[in-house]
Amino acid sequence: MNLNRRHFLGASALAVPALAGGSAVAGAQPEQAGQNEQADSHGRVLTGAEQLAAQGWRTFQGRKLGVLSNPTGVLLNGDHIVDSMVAAGVKPVAAFGPEHGFRGSAQAGGSEGDYTDPRTGIPVYDAYGVDATKLASLFTKAGVDTVVFDIADVGARFYTYIWSLYTAMVAAAKVNAALVVLDRPNPLGGRAAGPVLDPKFASGIGRKPIAQQHGMTVGELARFFAEEFLPGEGVKLAHLDVVRVRGWQRDTLFARTGLNWVLPSPNMPTPDTALVYPGTGMFEGTVFSEGRGTTRPFEIIGAPGLDWRWREKLEDLALPGARFRETYFVPTFGKFVNQACGGVQLSVGDPRAFDAIRTAVAMLVTAKAVHPDVFAWRPDNYIDKLSGSDRLRTMVDAGAGVDEVTGAWRAELAEFDRRRRHYLLYR
Repeated sequence: MNLNRRHFLGASALAVPALAGGSAVAGAQPEQAGQNEQADSHGRVLTGAEQLAAQGWRTFQGRKLGVLSNPTGVLLNGDHIVDSMVAAGVKPVAAFGPEHGFRGSAQAGGSEGDYTDPRTGIPVYDAYGVDATKLASLFTKAGVDTVVFDIADVGARFYTYIWSLYTAMVAAAKVNAALVVLDRPNPLGGRAAGPVLDPKFASGIGRKPIAQQHGMTVGELARFFAEEFLPGEGVKLAHLDVVRVRGWQRDTLFARTGLNWVLPSPNMPTPDTALVYPGTGMFEGTVFSEGRGTTRPFEIIGAPGLDWRWREKLEDLALPGARFRETYFVPTFGKFVNQACGGVQLSVGDPRAFDAIRTAVAMLVTAKAVHPDVFAWRPDNYIDKLSGSDRLRTMVDAGAGVDEVTGAWRAELAEFDRRRRHYLLYR
């Protein structure tokens, strides 16, 4: 395939060989991208990694690769991209693990540390929670001249992988390394929803002002980050490439891609989990269990003392696309370990009509109304980091209704949607 190189980021661009499937760097207009990129003969979309692997990774011959990935950096045949590279004779100089680790064995908020990967002999560095200066020093230590990012995101601002990407971009700029994103579909499609982060509430689960459900692929986010936020860090990438997905349109949900679901993290077991997560992930900011320690995390929500009334109240609202089942459960880890909890199980009947964030706001509002003696925010106000400001918390506490709460971010969401259009790659 021919490289369609539109422009480089910075005067000191590194000479990266042509990338299969086309390159898209910041500045490309969305209508120029992806016009003739078809799925494979089985109707499956082709990820950026799949295309380069089909060419034996020759794009990266002679490069000193540092690969930031996890178990989702996988090919259709089940091979991890690093294992595939090594088998093809293109051995990275290092791998870097985000939250949960490079091989994905750690739980939420954990990582695997530094070690030598026993399968490939490649040094693996722990990149979770490090700042850009530290990560840049690791890139230098490993001798990296090209950083490859391949991690499947789930489309929510508080999922940490996109912030690992951002940190890697800043670090790569600091050491004058190229950065290549092997793009993958957003499992939620391309619709943006929810509040935009107030920078005063920036944290490791939301560093920059993007919408709670951002509606972008990691490649599109990389383009957005490079132009909108990196200048504020005082850095500029020498070179950014995005190897686009072939055969994916932005209204396509994961179930229609033909790809295999690989758990992005231990508590994201299915595409159904991803559909609800941008909303019910906010229950991590409450005293309620968000379903960790059950087989349906983020779908099962509850606490000791809850009963059927919450489900009945939710059903009365007739929330589009949402279904609720009264449920009782005993978490094996997380909140309320070995304690009997009542609550609801949320399922999605119509993904096109479903709005995860509006649904979760309705769950918060009704939980407080029906069970005021049980419902509470976490004492550290973690909900403010999850929702991007203290507005959600204060409005719910003041008795605001669902329409009032969700209407409060309408203007900022529209502005974010307008700003991001310049960086979109898929129709």
